[in-house]
Amino acid sequence: MTMFFNNDGSILITTPIIIQIVTILKLKANQQFPYLLSGALIATAASAPIAVSNIANLIALKIIGLDLNSYVSMMFVPSLLGITAISLLLFYYFSKDIPKVINVLPVSGIEKPYTPHLDHRPHPDHKPHQHPHPQPHSHSSLHHPSPHLLTDHAISPSVTDMSMFRVCIAIVALTRAGLFVGTGFGIPMEWIGIFGALLLIMYRWNRRGVGVNDIIKKTPWHIILFAFSIYVVVYSLHNIGLTELIVERLREPISANLLSATLISGGLLTVMSNLFNNLPSVMIGSLTLTGMQLDIPTLRIAYLAMIMGADIGSLITPMGTLASLLWMFILKKNGIRINWTQSLKVTIIVIPIGLLISLFSLYFWVDWLFF
Repeated sequence: MTMFFNNDGSILITTPIIIQIVTILKLKANQQFPYLLSGALIATAASAPIAVSNIANLIALKIIGLDLNSYVSMMFVPSLLGITAISLLLFYYFSKDIPKVINVLPVSGIEKPYTPHLDHRPHPDHKPHQHPHPQPHSHSSLHHPSPHLLTDHAISPSVTDMSMFRVCIAIVALTRAGLFVGTGFGIPMEWIGIFGALLLIMYRWNRRGVGVNDIIKKTPWHIILFAFSIYVVVYSLHNIGLTELIVERLREPISANLLSATLISGGLLTVMSNLFNNLPSVMIGSLTLTGMQLDIPTLRIAYLAMIMGADIGSLITPMGTLASLLWMFILKKNGIRINWTQSLKVTIIVIPIGLLISLFSLYFWVDWLFF
């Protein structure tokens, strides 16, 4: 989902789906948490393989001298290895909380009320002689509910306009493909993205007569304002000499060899992203790398490692990425309370291991095939 849309879009789409599923299955709070957190972590980390899946990935792509296709060829395999490791670590960490047996959803996806006349076995507490006059069946006289009963009320399925769905998916797919094709002709990616978004809005307006009011009203502007404020703060640090300080301290160790460039750059962006947010941190990191006057191979692998830190390493704290903040916003909107302490107990263990696997994989992959 993330590679097809982007990390923010994936969070907005998949989180409500996961909430709906764990609610229908009547999972307890400790059983819901693994699915909710794992879904958010994987959806956000999955933005690393493809540059267009995260705004942070695109900030310095042209400055470093990479296009979308060369980015994917270098990053796809290493980042997928790290994401796979994170998935396995999450499964192992939550293995005790994941239910071994869950309610079975009916094939139709709609709950059917329990009907006693279909079950001819007597109920254990049934006392036939207590009711001399038979009573008609009612909800108050039903036996205990069937183990396959998922909710207290029937779930009404929403009707999906499949024709509209297919057209929208086609527009999204063509827009994503256009990003890769357009770069070969020098077309700015932002114009391709804007064109695709306008096409979707215009199609919906033509099909349903719905404008952009709901988009404007439902957008979490406070989160965007927060991210922008952090950007201003971090860029102010750049203006007062933060970039020059980092260049002075890290130029020599990063220039030593490709492995040190990979680990130091990835670690630096991990720390900065979790403290400030990955978007402004990537900008500072890019300015730092370009100020070091590195050779092309070192510059490129350091930048790719920096993206690893911004996309994967930033997941230690919820404020590391805009997608994580959106995830917390959606949970709160649905009445689900997950605090930072709960999240950190997992991410502080899982994410650094997954990041190291990604960084080492990046070093061996790029050094083996490209340099």
